[in-house]
Amino acid sequence: MKHESYDVVIIGSGVGGGSVALQLAGSNARVLILERGPELPRETQNWEPEAVFCEERYRCNDTWYADGKAFRPGMYYFVGGNTKFFGTAMFRFRERDFGEIVHDEGVSPAWPIHYSDLEPWYGEAERVFGVRGQAGIDPTEPPRSTGFPHGPVPHEPLLAEIAQRLRAQGLAPFSMPTAIDYGPKGICVRCLNCDAFPCKIDAKGDAEIKLIRPARQAHNVELRSGVYVDRLLTDDGGRRIVGAEVLQGGIRYTVHADLFVLSAGAINSAALLLRSANVRNPRGLANHSDVVGRHYMTHNTTALMAVHPFKINTTRFPKTLAVHDFYFGDADDARPLGSLQLLGKIREPMLRAPLALVPKFVRSALASRSVDWYAQSEDLPHADSRITLRTDGAINLHWHRSNLSAHRRWVNKCKQILRDTGYPIVLAKSFGTEVVSHQCGTVRFGSDPVTSALDPMCKAWDHDNLYVVDAGFFPSSSAVNPALTIAAQGLRVGHHLRTEVLQ
Repeated sequence: MKHESYDVVIIGSGVGGGSVALQLAGSNARVLILERGPELPRETQNWEPEAVFCEERYRCNDTWYADGKAFRPGMYYFVGGNTKFFGTAMFRFRERDFGEIVHDEGVSPAWPIHYSDLEPWYGEAERVFGVRGQAGIDPTEPPRSTGFPHGPVPHEPLLAEIAQRLRAQGLAPFSMPTAIDYGPKGICVRCLNCDAFPCKIDAKGDAEIKLIRPARQAHNVELRSGVYVDRLLTDDGGRRIVGAEVLQGGIRYTVHADLFVLSAGAINSAALLLRSANVRNPRGLANHSDVVGRHYMTHNTTALMAVHPFKINTTRFPKTLAVHDFYFGDADDARPLGSLQLLGKIREPMLRAPLALVPKFVRSALASRSVDWYAQSEDLPHADSRITLRTDGAINLHWHRSNLSAHRRWVNKCKQILRDTGYPIVLAKSFGTEVVSHQCGTVRFGSDPVTSALDPMCKAWDHDNLYVVDAGFFPSSSAVNPALTIAAQGLRVGHHLRTEVLQ
């Protein structure tokens, strides 16, 4: 068995792990990033809907279970993590999202930190990812100490027309903050293949491009791909992590380090902690509170196709428009609803699975005439919504659905909003358990070790040298995409490690 030693081992190369690695780049610490997947190949299939959606060429081959029923999760194991396929949306959480919020079916709990703690790191994350947007229009926008690093991606003609019709309804549509390399010196060609596709020309601001590659330019950061971390090992007292037992190419060996940062994603991080149970930590690592694996959240989400039977949609890059007027309710009803944002352009192969019984020519007609939206509402934490391990080691996911009444009200309101923009037909399709792209909450941070696994700087209460930096630390899910918040906290934790811990 091979043994190696580093100052810091980071498990996972997505937004959380990549942000920490970027902060440690150029320091005196010897840093190793372990990624279970390879670098994603640049190939023609990157932009082929048949390959991505029908053949599921890039989706992982894991078999997970939802209350005993096997499914293949929407996970992507590559350098850069799931961001290789994300839709580039980079929202800050709203300032109120950090406090307690009462919803239809429960309470969204307060965070142990305030928006002001993350605000400068939000600005830094926007700079690192090259986020494009426009401040001052979104009615729920939190305070900013800096503007967006770049102006918004302009609307294509049809979307500019829709934005005007939304304003005519008294709404405040705004330019969705997005991370693409667009503009006079940018390489983005504004293609149809962004949301849910990998970018074969590296124009998408994903974690590999914006975090891992810059970090690897430093002398002290090493990336090792194709490495599966099977378990973490502790010392005899159980408080210090002393090694990561890994599998690479059929060979099992141990990597030692002084400090470990776990950033494998909310589900896989929780699974690794549970899998690493030992005599001193019988419930799993970081889990004396018994919250690891619990409080799983994603979002309540529905895709909406607004169809005009006589109008062809020639938009190529639609991810430029969002509506937040009802995020926290309105003057008539203070109950929070959620966000509405544009999806990437739906095409016929993407409809083949959900509309399998519909003739192909009808699917093609719908796709060519639709403007595609994404209605998103907050999913509330519940202790019984959890990740567990089966006796064969496979992941079992029990998702205790919550806040669905609010989501149904929001979807119905969205349908009316879209009809009022001139699209008489609005089709809806909700997403289920297999869609885990906004997973969060399974290793929550807090101010009390009795009710949380991590402290406010994402260090495990139970261990002296273990940090968990992915969306697992979220106590609540909010109703916006999580990537920028993960990045902001990752940069904050990385700075803390560099300036206060690794001295």
